[in-house]
Amino acid sequence: MVLCPESAHGTNPATAAFANYRVEDIPATAEGRVDLAALKARLGPDVAAVMITNPNTCGLFERDFREIADAVHAAGAFVYCDGANFNAIVGKVRPGDLGVDAMHINLHKTFSTPHGGGGPGSGPVVLSEALKDFAPLPFVRKTGETYELVEQEERDGRGPSFGRMAAFHGQMGMFTRALTYILSHGADGLQQVAEDAVLNANYILRSCEDLLHAPFGASGPCMHEALFGDKDFGDGLSTLDLAKSLIDEGYHPMTMYFPLVVHGAMLVEPTETESKVSLDQFIAALRGVAERAKAGDQSMKQAPYYAPRRRLDETLAARKPVLAWTPAEE
Repeated sequence: MVLCPESAHGTNPATAAFANYRVEDIPATAEGRVDLAALKARLGPDVAAVMITNPNTCGLFERDFREIADAVHAAGAFVYCDGANFNAIVGKVRPGDLGVDAMHINLHKTFSTPHGGGGPGSGPVVLSEALKDFAPLPFVRKTGETYELVEQEERDGRGPSFGRMAAFHGQMGMFTRALTYILSHGADGLQQVAEDAVLNANYILRSCEDLLHAPFGASGPCMHEALFGDKDFGDGLSTLDLAKSLIDEGYHPMTMYFPLVVHGAMLVEPTETESKVSLDQFIAALRGVAERAKAGDQSMKQAPYYAPRRRLDETLAARKPVLAWTPAEE
């Protein structure tokens, strides 16, 4: 059994299920964080691990993470942390100090890699002392001032390792780009990355919460992302209508309908790279379409009007993609 809080990324329960574990949800509190009491009550000998995204998908830092980790370890289980939102705490928090046993440090957002193009699925997986012997081959070992590439299990004799990885190791170009980004910033620069990312997200949250429903706005400052819902939209309008209308304003829509704990969720992640000018332009556009949605502007149901393609059926496109162009018959 693997436990996954409601505020975790959907990839967490999906990964556990793919590995043939049973998955059980842990509810969130009213303020959008892990329900610590519910988690502790569910721990037992049948639980192998807890998979947590921190900061979580509600844009909030899990303040009880250390207590969660201690309880999980006391039950004989391990703690996995999804590092997709690491850009809010890089240079500020050491995951090992939180009791994390395994963490996938996704390169996207935090280390300059965009979503897609090998981004979200790429990044190193780091392990705690308790799990280091299970790491796969090959790996690099430092002895004195020299480094050795260990490629054969029998040379190392570690035993518990699950063996040599034969599959694709990730997007090498993204690794090189991320390393260059890290070295160019340095330790102080990476701290500023977190500060600017959090500042930008809070600027958007506080600039729009009077118009858009911000379900966790009262839970304190958000971290890397501002989360809104479609509450109070008029005459059957939804998040999809707002998102399609944003295309006409020149913006690619934000992440929609995720996390599932918020109805009509709109997840805005500005990252540290946006200037105040660009944020103000986006905020003006978002407020404009939000005002139309609250007023029940039915023309939004046909948006976008000015894109090369009108409203597409994304579900059908994903399930039955047309992968080759065929010229029209004359």
